[in-house]
Amino acid sequence: MTDLAQYRNIGIFAHVDAGKTTTTERILKLTGTIHKLGEVHDGAATTDFMDQEAERGITIQSAAISCEWDGHRFNIIDTPGHVDFTIEVYRSLKVLDGGIGVFCGSGGVEPQSETNWRYANDSEVARVIFVNKLDRIGADFYRVVKQVEEVLGANPLVMVLPIGIEDDFKGVVDLLTRKAWVWDDSGLPENYIIQEPPADMADAVEEWREKLIETAVEQDDDLMGKYLDGEEPSIEDIKRCIRKGTIALDFFPTYCGSAFKNKAIQLVLDAVVDYLPNPMEVKPQPETDEEGNETGEFAIVDVKHPFRALAFKIMDDRFGALTFIRVYSGKLNKGDSVLNTFTGKTERIGRIVEMHADERIELSGAQAGDIVAVIGMKNVQTGHTLCDPKHPATLEPMVFPDPVISIAVAPKDKAASEKMGIAIGKMIQEDPSFRVETDEDSGETILKGMGELHLDIKIDILKRTHGVEVIVGKPQVAYRETITKRVEDSYTHKKQSGGSGQYGRIDYVIEPGESGTGYIFESVVTGGNVPREFWTSVEKGFRLSMDRGVLAGFPCLDFKVVLVDGAYHAVDSSALAFEIAAKAAYRQSMPKAGPQLMEPIMKVDVFTPEAHVGDVIGDLNRRRGMISGQEAGPTGVRIKAECPLSEMFGYIGDLRTMTSGRGQFSMEFLHYSQCPKNVAEDVIKETLEREEKKK
Repeated sequence: MTDLAQYRNIGIFAHVDAGKTTTTERILKLTGTIHKLGEVHDGAATTDFMDQEAERGITIQSAAISCEWDGHRFNIIDTPGHVDFTIEVYRSLKVLDGGIGVFCGSGGVEPQSETNWRYANDSEVARVIFVNKLDRIGADFYRVVKQVEEVLGANPLVMVLPIGIEDDFKGVVDLLTRKAWVWDDSGLPENYIIQEPPADMADAVEEWREKLIETAVEQDDDLMGKYLDGEEPSIEDIKRCIRKGTIALDFFPTYCGSAFKNKAIQLVLDAVVDYLPNPMEVKPQPETDEEGNETGEFAIVDVKHPFRALAFKIMDDRFGALTFIRVYSGKLNKGDSVLNTFTGKTERIGRIVEMHADERIELSGAQAGDIVAVIGMKNVQTGHTLCDPKHPATLEPMVFPDPVISIAVAPKDKAASEKMGIAIGKMIQEDPSFRVETDEDSGETILKGMGELHLDIKIDILKRTHGVEVIVGKPQVAYRETITKRVEDSYTHKKQSGGSGQYGRIDYVIEPGESGTGYIFESVVTGGNVPREFWTSVEKGFRLSMDRGVLAGFPCLDFKVVLVDGAYHAVDSSALAFEIAAKAAYRQSMPKAGPQLMEPIMKVDVFTPEAHVGDVIGDLNRRRGMISGQEAGPTGVRIKAECPLSEMFGYIGDLRTMTSGRGQFSMEFLHYSQCPKNVAEDVIKETLEREEKKK
């Protein structure tokens, strides 16, 4: 198929447990892609094909799959809901044109839905909303619609109303056609009839239909005028307006149903065709220069333009490395050579495949709008641009958050040591939020990630997928250091050892910076006392030093250095002399500047049954948590808090004990904050003792 108007690149995203993967399974069944449904709770879902996903009943990595509906081609990405894997959602949204936001009918707008919604807003992705699990106890479609307005600040455009609720949920009324879609109890998606809506819903149908039309016609002044004069627009005109408003992100068509019971999924698929944009209707990707600044050029989605594609995911499997790419413009054929603008190297395209979760279909080529995987690329990483070597260009790169937690791992024996190096190399390529360092003093391998579950899964993958047995250390928090006082100081570096020596004097001010500013350098030297060519050396000396703070060797944040004056020698001064002077100045002045330990604070969202609220709040207070709010829902209470990461290790076990196994929580990094004195002293003492042992 080459008609781009028939393409839909969509993602399915939501909070953990809202039913994304089950919804994806139903879509695949309805579109004829699979013939037997796999259930998440049985560990048999098509897109959850990792052992770890099947066991835990959660999605860990985004899976890509292609299918067809009503003559349109869907490229669907099922993304994870758990907060430790939001990176997968972020990078999937980057290459998608539209999305389905799934919300739980009883849980409503949950913390991870908020994060994913924010990501989708940042990426300007048009969405339809699907309120799932209306057959669950405590489900309430209207309450979720209200939460979407209040919590997400979004404008849901209600397209259907539910018939019955909880155990009595039978189907939905389509407001546009005023027809009821009613399913029987067989659980088969095709067993439905279209009939007149129940008589007791007539008033509600008219009320919501009026709201729907009023919102839609705001997109077209002529229709608006006619509507105000009492002339109702045709369904075609209303759909055209809804499509326009959805693509402009003015509102989000909202549907409801039960994916597990196979009810009302067809209407969501029709909505994807009717209202979500094809690749040509989305803002084209901006191109950037080497520094990442936009050039004003765009990758126009067109088969006739030069080839441009973004690698958004690397996956290692039994056939070698799979590089998932979104083709923005031009065509790609087997045997073509493409340029990777990040490495400056060209690579030849071997096999191109279309993915059906972990099965693949061989393709001879791909074109603008496609999401495909290429097998066997050597030096490509997430976020790299692939393009036509004759027309080089770089697409806007991806930005990934810094990890906040680390653990030390060591191979059990020598044989495992080599395997571990290769395995970790592959895992870094697959997941940009996973980092690895080697501690030079102890030779330990340090794994860094976004949370306990993230690292837990990585260790599991090392053991099972790569067969590497490792000894795991205790989790370590990624502390930082900063300063609290302004210091004016001077340092002279002087070295004479026969021949030309080294000389450089700098007068400088070190002062605390605004939170989140990192390191800022400024020079106000006048009169040439420190020649301009040495300023960058002074800046570099301080920058290289900031990786080790003076309290316990943690990286230093948020400080400003101003070079005020200095002196140089016509013969003995060099760039190296001034760099050494800056490094020594850092060590000399930082201890005088009131160094302070900073700890990562996490945004914590806890769900608990009402009976256990007091216990949960008391426990969070003991963990130095600040409660920022609580909301009562039909099935329990959501407590929002800010807690230091160091106090949250093993929290899930304690929460389950307190709430008889019914509590849930999610947390994500919020900011760094000053560490209380007693805690800082313990951390510094422990860190220095650990350093001493290594020696």
